[in-house]
Amino acid sequence: MHPNPVFRKTTDAGNIAFAQKRAFGTLAANGDLGPLLAHVPFLLSDDGTVLEGHLVRSNPLARALPRDGVMAVTGPYSYISPDWYGIDDQVPTWNYIAVHLRGRLELRPQEMLHDLLDRQSALFEAQLLPKPPWTSDKMPDDLMVKMMRAIVPFRLQVDSIQGTWKLNQNKADVVRTSAAQEVAQNGIGLELDWLADLMRGAT
Repeated sequence: MHPNPVFRKTTDAGNIAFAQKRAFGTLAANGDLGPLLAHVPFLLSDDGTVLEGHLVRSNPLARALPRDGVMAVTGPYSYISPDWYGIDDQVPTWNYIAVHLRGRLELRPQEMLHDLLDRQSALFEAQLLPKPPWTSDKMPDDLMVKMMRAIVPFRLQVDSIQGTWKLNQNKADVVRTSAAQEVAQNGIGLELDWLADLMRGAT
């Protein structure tokens, strides 16, 4: 996390809401031979204490559990040119959102997998309305069972939530607004309109 406390004022509730909305991140843990990473969808409880997901059974991370781990959830980001501020003596930087959820990673019983998959698909399918949602009962039972053998459920018992919302809060309003306009029009990154709006509203 960025060391400047001005970028770390978002509450746990704000960081949890962001992670829940994103519902996809990079799961990381230290392995015996070095860092292990997996890019996975997840569900996060309303209080932010329990994160659930699944891994391909053959993933080295799945084979390494239990151990401590972190889920890194990233949001919009963009390069910020010093010229965009309209003031002298500035340097390049990046604005971004990142939330880290740390805790103990462990595998869960295989019989919990089907319910987890149903809840995960329901979360995303609900966002595709008016399309009728896909549900697992559309799959033949034997095929669903066969496919589930390839993945395993896991849980991250979250004991630490940290978030960096780097939005030029350390700049004057007029300077930050000027940079936000350039991000929206000429930014290099992802979800630039969202980032620009967040920069405009940052304090």
